[in-house]
Amino acid sequence: MTPDTSASGTDLAPTVTRHRLRVTSWALWDWGSAAFNAVITTFVFTRWITSESFADPDLVTAATAEGTTGPASAELASTLAQHTAWLGWGLALAGFAIALLAPALGARADGSGRRRRGLAVHTAVTVALSAAMALVRPDPESLTFNILLGITLLALANVAFELASVHYNAMLNQISTRSTMGRISGIGWGAGYVGGIVLLLLLFVGFLNPTVGWFGVTAEDDTHIRAAILVAALWFALFSVPVLLAVPEAPRSPTRAHLTFLGSYRQLARDVRALWHGERAVLHFLLASAVYRDGLAGVFTFGAVIAGGTFGFGPADVVVFAIAANVVAGAATFLGGFLDDRIGPKRVILFSLVGLLACGIALFLLHDGTRTMFWVFGLGLCLFVGPAQSASRSLLGRMIPPGRESELFGLYATTGRAASFLTPLTFSTFIAVMGAQYWGILGIVLVVGLGLGLLLPIRVPRRAPLGDEPAP
Repeated sequence: MTPDTSASGTDLAPTVTRHRLRVTSWALWDWGSAAFNAVITTFVFTRWITSESFADPDLVTAATAEGTTGPASAELASTLAQHTAWLGWGLALAGFAIALLAPALGARADGSGRRRRGLAVHTAVTVALSAAMALVRPDPESLTFNILLGITLLALANVAFELASVHYNAMLNQISTRSTMGRISGIGWGAGYVGGIVLLLLLFVGFLNPTVGWFGVTAEDDTHIRAAILVAALWFALFSVPVLLAVPEAPRSPTRAHLTFLGSYRQLARDVRALWHGERAVLHFLLASAVYRDGLAGVFTFGAVIAGGTFGFGPADVVVFAIAANVVAGAATFLGGFLDDRIGPKRVILFSLVGLLACGIALFLLHDGTRTMFWVFGLGLCLFVGPAQSASRSLLGRMIPPGRESELFGLYATTGRAASFLTPLTFSTFIAVMGAQYWGILGIVLVVGLGLGLLLPIRVPRRAPLGDEPAP
């Protein structure tokens, strides 16, 4: 008779080990994506192309000589504001493209057995476009061309990254159960923040801070920044590989018909009608999360701009703050993942949004204070952003009817990007009307508050509990 090993658990060891490998490999994609989120879209590339490096050198010299007041300083501020507006328009166009493509991509991916392939293709495109950003140069003879080139590459990379995220987020349901989804989602978000810390430290020590960096790179022609961007692209490429090797492809559904591009929208319309009649809370959550997630994105998109323009942070100061911000956000996200499984993702989100509102209002009221004020309340913002992001992904994963993960995570990306004009619009409008950059903080606070109000009445439907054993 064959001995019964189930009591000792030895027959479960390979399954548990395989599950841990898949979770780790999945989280490494988040770790690697920090190169795109932290270096390119937040703290280095976007700040660089909207900085004085891409303004007329004669104008910068004149503005420096006359101090903070005078016609040259006003003209320089106007020029940098215009460049920031161009950046906003580029990202808004990217948002429209994502809103067009993401739902079709998600609907076609569900049950097609091509989720992993989609992740590989869109990640590769993101990496290639990120590497191409190293070609952008602050050439005085072609400043406008280079700014527009950088914004175009960034917009296209944002589209590819968000489409990759549709597939990546949908994989959460493959590697977790309902009782572990919050924890595993938090591990992924937390890994992203830790990856950002490690990468920013490497870039700060190796390229951004020293007079002569690794491989003899210097600040001439801003080569040190361009080198950092290229390293970031390689970082993302390296850490995107494990998930493609360790997490198996989702099985093809024998009942799901192949959809054309237009057919996917017809299917999507039918699915949305079905959600409206049978899963209305899911639609309400997609709307609410679209609003407050755009506010969360605004914290990172405009945080470095506010740090430099309002609180006087230099480029090196911003990177140091970025490292500290990722430490705080990463630790809070890991903790938020465990709280998610204990008290529920909605409560985590509500608490985080209230904390964001408090810190944002404090920053606005103390805008004329020292850099210490930004350190305190800026890090306070980071404390709440990560848990809100992670719990949002977890909450949707818990609400999704089985078999529709990619489709609804596609809608998750679509609704988020469909509302992506809100924060840039309110941020810019407050500044234009009131005449000072710090008023833009209230624009971000307004969007977060609106999202909070939309989230409050949503009732999370209860799904039948799934087993706690990892999938084989």
